[in-house]
Amino acid sequence: MKRIFNFSAGPATLPLEVLTEARDEFLDFQGSGMSIIEMSHRGGIFQKVHDESMARLRAVAAIPERFDILYMTGGASTQFALIPMNLARKGGKAGYINTGVWSKKAIEQAKILGVDFVEVASSKDQNHNYIPSPINVPAGLDYVHMTSNNTIYGTQFRTLPNPGDSKLVVDMSSDFLSRPIDWSHIGMAYAGLQKNAGPSGLTVVIIDREYYEREKEETPSMFRYSTFAKEQSLYNTPPTFQIYMFGLVLKWIEKQGGLTAVDAANEKKAKLIYDVIDAHPDFYLGHARKEDRSLMNVTWNLAKQELTDDFLKGTKAASMDGLKGHRSVGGLRASIYNAMPLEGCQALADYMKDFLKKNG
Repeated sequence: MKRIFNFSAGPATLPLEVLTEARDEFLDFQGSGMSIIEMSHRGGIFQKVHDESMARLRAVAAIPERFDILYMTGGASTQFALIPMNLARKGGKAGYINTGVWSKKAIEQAKILGVDFVEVASSKDQNHNYIPSPINVPAGLDYVHMTSNNTIYGTQFRTLPNPGDSKLVVDMSSDFLSRPIDWSHIGMAYAGLQKNAGPSGLTVVIIDREYYEREKEETPSMFRYSTFAKEQSLYNTPPTFQIYMFGLVLKWIEKQGGLTAVDAANEKKAKLIYDVIDAHPDFYLGHARKEDRSLMNVTWNLAKQELTDDFLKGTKAASMDGLKGHRSVGGLRASIYNAMPLEGCQALADYMKDFLKKNG
């Protein structure tokens, strides 16, 4: 078996240990004679898998008791609509921090639903290559929506802003469980898990129970957060295999030493690549401002843009994939989520140095 270094933005690489364990028990889960994907979500075996994953998540992420954990589907894109649908009060106003494509998509859904909102900060004036600071939040907002990490532009909030008398609603899809989480200003956090925490298809919502009071009578049951809370996310058939895989990833995070250790490893990995960019600024053009760089997605262009295709062809030959940049930025992007090993980042850094010697 040959494994490559997969730098894809998502679905992304998973820990080999997790994939191996899933493979080994795929046909006969815990001696049941069935695969986990064949089991009823109402059965005792899956119920244990489900409950243990939730308990492990609460422990790993140090989630306070004021929050419920919900397992949902539809990715962050569905949450863009459900958030204003459920959290915006009649006659109220919401706040949005615009740091790129995903923030813009969230804003678009608020517009469609007729929610009154204010854009409290934006980085669109420089193609989202920085995190706005300071962020001054008006008083009295129903919530303040933000995206903690921007996969396309390679920027990341290193600390969460203070929303004043409101609470943050945070799209953590691309840096969820990559570092410890400060819950003090958060009212809700959510994440599609296909970056750091599992295969695509499962969305985790962590929501303060006080928000259920805002739900409107006309909101369909399936679109209410309280529906999932009351039924422990088993109101309808959940994505059972994804929940199982999520549990395996959480166990793997525990083995690494928890989120503090994972964060330190991510710092070390990102530094290998950023050091090459910084050492050769006339050849490798980093997109994000240094102080706002993401530890998850490294974005850069080549000064000689005509060499981009050659760079990508060379990475394929060197057993690396997924390095083409998003069309909004162009160039190159290395997504180095939790499961990307240090060896992968070292291989990319070495390749970048070698490519420079040949083409600089």
